[in-house]
Amino acid sequence: MSAPDSELLSINTATLRKQWSLPEIVAGCSHHGIRYIAPWRDQVAATGLKEAAQHIRDAGLRLSGYCRGGMFPAADRAGRCAALDDNKRAVDEALELGAPCLVLVVGGLPKDGDGRIVSKDLAGAREMVRDGIGELREYAHPAGMPLAIEPLHPMYAADRACVNTMAHANDLCDELGAGIGIAVDVYHVWWDPNLEREIERAGGHANRLLAYHICDWLVPTTDLLLDRGMMGDGVIDLPRIRSWMDAAGYRGPHEVEIFSANNWWQRDPDDVLQTCQARHQDCT
Repeated sequence: MSAPDSELLSINTATLRKQWSLPEIVAGCSHHGIRYIAPWRDQVAATGLKEAAQHIRDAGLRLSGYCRGGMFPAADRAGRCAALDDNKRAVDEALELGAPCLVLVVGGLPKDGDGRIVSKDLAGAREMVRDGIGELREYAHPAGMPLAIEPLHPMYAADRACVNTMAHANDLCDELGAGIGIAVDVYHVWWDPNLEREIERAGGHANRLLAYHICDWLVPTTDLLLDRGMMGDGVIDLPRIRSWMDAAGYRGPHEVEIFSANNWWQRDPDDVLQTCQARHQDCT
């Protein structure tokens, strides 16, 4: 395959969250000629919503997505209502920032107010997720904010996301209708034997491919959450997956999202950005 378009590179701000504040990340990306970012809600809150939006506009950057909404299951109705209210605020923030979608990490088994899992009913949790996304769609779709379901690796089914495959995400899109799509994160879906088929299903006329996140899976890995690899350092066939995304009609940004407590979060942030640019061209 030919190298990807360098103009499509995006930096998820989690990649530099330990070194820089959001305004510093915005300035750094602008300095290195990177056109897209995907900020996280806590970083936006620390800066201030209007201030963050102004920084991004002044730097001439665009968003590839906004992280994140979701976490729908809860132990009781009050908890589920609180989650919905918070998700509505996330939609409002995404609109203020000019995001093309709100990424949803949907949540796992129901938890109480102290964060303790209180039920082993996985099927019930998935019903809460379906209902929660459906209710949020009623708020987001009229406002023009697409919701991007991000399937997470099955290791996160209990605590972060009980939607674990592209097939499940596609099924939810089928059921819930317009305004719902998918964020494809290679770290979470690269292992799926049905991945090519489900990417194809999400593309084309369905037009559900709303975001594309890239990094690599290290072998061995020291931490399933905080030891993501830079593209080219692991075992994911990134060019092959990009070819599937291209064939399905995806033309959006390629968003680098790396949680790396002992490596990339310890490095000079300018070096991280330069490495992201080089590896985007050479390894994806």
